[in-house]
Amino acid sequence: MSHVECSRPSRSRALSCQPRGNRCFVDDVLRGMWRQSGGEGRSRPLSEALEGALRRQLGAQWVRIRAQLGGHAGPGCKPVIEPGIVRVPVPTRGGGLGWVLEIGLVLGQVLSEEHWRAIRRGVGVWELAAEFDRKGGALPRLLHAHHRVRDGAAPLIGRSPAMCHLRERIERVAATDFTVLIEGESGSGKELVARQIHDLSARRRNPFVALNCAAIVDTLLEAELFGIEDRTATGVRGRRGKFEHASGGSLFLDEVADLSPSAQAKLLRAIQERVVERVGADAGHPVDIRLVVATNRPLRELVQQGAFRSDLFYRLSGIELKVPPLRSRREDILELARYFLVRHGGLRALGLAARAENALFSYDWPGNVRELERMMESAVVLAKGHVVELEDLPSEVRADFAEVLDPSIREGDTLREWSTRYVKLVLHRCGSNKRAACRSLDISYHTLQTYLREPGVSAGTDGEAAAAPAWPAPPPGQLVHERAPGNVRQPLTAEP
Repeated sequence: MSHVECSRPSRSRALSCQPRGNRCFVDDVLRGMWRQSGGEGRSRPLSEALEGALRRQLGAQWVRIRAQLGGHAGPGCKPVIEPGIVRVPVPTRGGGLGWVLEIGLVLGQVLSEEHWRAIRRGVGVWELAAEFDRKGGALPRLLHAHHRVRDGAAPLIGRSPAMCHLRERIERVAATDFTVLIEGESGSGKELVARQIHDLSARRRNPFVALNCAAIVDTLLEAELFGIEDRTATGVRGRRGKFEHASGGSLFLDEVADLSPSAQAKLLRAIQERVVERVGADAGHPVDIRLVVATNRPLRELVQQGAFRSDLFYRLSGIELKVPPLRSRREDILELARYFLVRHGGLRALGLAARAENALFSYDWPGNVRELERMMESAVVLAKGHVVELEDLPSEVRADFAEVLDPSIREGDTLREWSTRYVKLVLHRCGSNKRAACRSLDISYHTLQTYLREPGVSAGTDGEAAAAPAWPAPPPGQLVHERAPGNVRQPLTAEP
């Protein structure tokens, strides 16, 4: 069945009353639902088909239909347009579950009237499905199946070169069935990358099972991974392990570097033979999985230190993906912040003040994207109006910006004065170690000393020496030009 035909006259007359654009759009959605099934009798979730149809028609970066409790909207609700994101409430009746259509625009994209017509058609389709669901119709499975899988997940957002390169590699890796090792700092989005690999692979219709190895004690890890037989011990009931639960799909093992040596040996055998043996069993069970592992510590260095098995490392490191930390892709910070404000703000439209944007951009983000999301959740609660101000952000974000950078902006400092304040900030972050500050700023020691001659900036330490060497005074009879940092001294002969 490649298309939908209306053979009954009543159905044809009903469709003829609708605009042609609506009929074409609905047919596109229905074809998308059937195309995913591959003719196997299993339909694609309506939300996924609708999102795909809208994404194609709008040329958007991503489209998402999000459920929210207590967020039902009336017919008069208007779209909320934020930089890079458009949120359209879906009119629903009654209380309880509400829906919002979220559209991530490409950089510089402007929606035309034809685009808005497509959005209205999509909202109409989902409004009809939601009404069927409210009245107990036949659509709940199509309505909610996709959201159970994607609950809490966010799209892989970012237009920086590092994220574009990562998305390109994810698409290539997803087409294979090899083991993948994902490395990145805590909170950078390693599990999200693993889910993207699974969703783009041929196993996407099968389970994605995740396990944090650091959260399971070593004595229970074997039963958690491989399962346990019934009556192995008194009061123990048999159950399958994560390997068997993920059979046919993908198994994601997070923080694999925290595995004990005995657990590493058992995992190596399961990976080599693709056979797992439950605790207390006499025979093994074959499993068909795609293994994806992640760590926040470089495994290669752990192998050199003897803290991780080299044979297991070579089994896991066939394909390596590195997730960049948030501080190395600062151009994505504001886009992510706006996305989280939309995601956690409900029907409340929130924006960022200029000072808040500057503070977010200048912060180092040791907790990466997870820290940014928690910070935006706090800002949603603390913001008094429709704009998140600098005062609504945590103190660790405000500290350096409010004390060093913000005064320069408000007082209209010159480039030299602003640079001096920034050198003070970097020197403070480096623990008053001048050599480390020079490496961070990529300037010479001499240039740093010139900045530190400005009044009000402490001298700090040299890293090796307790105090920085003082520059010798000019010889008698010579004067030295006042100059900008980095320029060459030009001696002048003093007037007699």
